[in-house]
Order: sequence, then C-alpha cells, then structure tokens
Amino acid sequence: MYSYKTKGTCSKEIQFDVENDIIKEVRFIGGCMGNTTGVSRLVQGRNVDEVITTLKGIDCCNRGTSCPDQLALALMAYKQKIQ
Repeated sequence: MYSYKTKGTCSKEIQFDVENDIIKEVRFIGGCMGNTTGVSRLVQGRNVDEVITTLKGIDCCNRGTSCPDQLALALMAYKQKIQ
C-alpha cells in the first residue's frame, strides 16, 4: 500500500494499491466521507494514466486543488517513484 500526504484539502492522506498499472484500492484519510468513498469506488479497476487524466486539475472551493486532484498527484508521484 502506497501513502501520499495531501496538501490543501480536507483529507490528510491517500493510501492506495496499484497492480500492473490498475488501481486496486484507494482510501482517503479524512475529508468528506461520501465524496471520497465515491471517488475511491469509481477509480477502482481503472488504469493509472486514465485516472490521472480524468482527475488532474479538478478544483474544490477555489483552493487550487481537490481530493480528486490530490489523488491524481499521488498517482503521478507513484509513477515517478517506480520508474
């Protein structure tokens, strides 16, 4: 399980598992339970690059980021780490 400390969002951390470029599980620590659970379920089983493209740049309340955007950044950091 990989872990990413979020910045600028209500959630404090994102934990996730990836296998063969497919997201197996995502858990947000903190944040709006309904929204983060929904995002987690929607990305499960999807390709990492597809999720990054879909979620990167989503803004919440003019913060310049959001929980979905932070997930995209977490996945980008994961990809850099494994390369």
